[in-house]
Amino acid sequence: MIFRQLFEPLSSTYTYLLGCEETGQAILIDPVIVTMERDLDVLHALGLTLAFSVDTHVHADHITAALELKKKVGSRIAAPAFDRLPCADVGIKEGAPLQVGGIQLQPLHTPGHTDGHFAYVMGERIFTGDALLIDGCGRTDFQNGNAEALYHSVRQKLFSLPDDYLVYPAHDYQDRRVSSIAQEKKRNPRLGHDRTLEEFKTIMANLNLPYPNFIDYAVPGNRQCGVCPPDVPERLEDYCRQMTNSPQG
Repeated sequence: MIFRQLFEPLSSTYTYLLGCEETGQAILIDPVIVTMERDLDVLHALGLTLAFSVDTHVHADHITAALELKKKVGSRIAAPAFDRLPCADVGIKEGAPLQVGGIQLQPLHTPGHTDGHFAYVMGERIFTGDALLIDGCGRTDFQNGNAEALYHSVRQKLFSLPDDYLVYPAHDYQDRRVSSIAQEKKRNPRLGHDRTLEEFKTIMANLNLPYPNFIDYAVPGNRQCGVCPPDVPERLEDYCRQMTNSPQG
């Protein structure tokens, strides 16, 4: 399998490229509209054809590239069926693997950051979206987020995976790229060790995070599989403008 971890610096988002060497087909997990051309250049350089874009959830901090990728290269859009997006070609459900050539994604419904959030297991890798970050987790105070649901998603589903599985999150803000189930179980300050549900709920209730800059534009745009609304203010235009020479990570 061909694997690349690509980084978008404005929202600190990781996009994951998975390619089948035998068929030349590929998947992009959580592609970002501003780095779409970068991602297509990487696919072309590797001799791959994009079969699917796959999102972990309806994002609040960037616009997905799913729709624009479909328009440009004919890739299909896979998104959680829970969210009932009319623009999706495939609705992802737990227990129904997504197969592209020799690549198989096993979806896990991991609500809490959003109610429709999914993680994807592939071999010994787990793409955790915002449910489990390196030494952290996504916030739970919008998009039907729920701290109790996130606690159970991580502790009962993700932490039940083998310890040596590699954790690839949707974001990192400190230039970290990968963790493991064992590492997160041992040292995640919010969800690791013997952290109780009540302790976790208290932590999440007292984060006092600011209102997300782009959420009012990102969520409706992403419910259309990646449309930049026409009323985006000038100070936020970089979230919709195609980047050039963005770092590949």
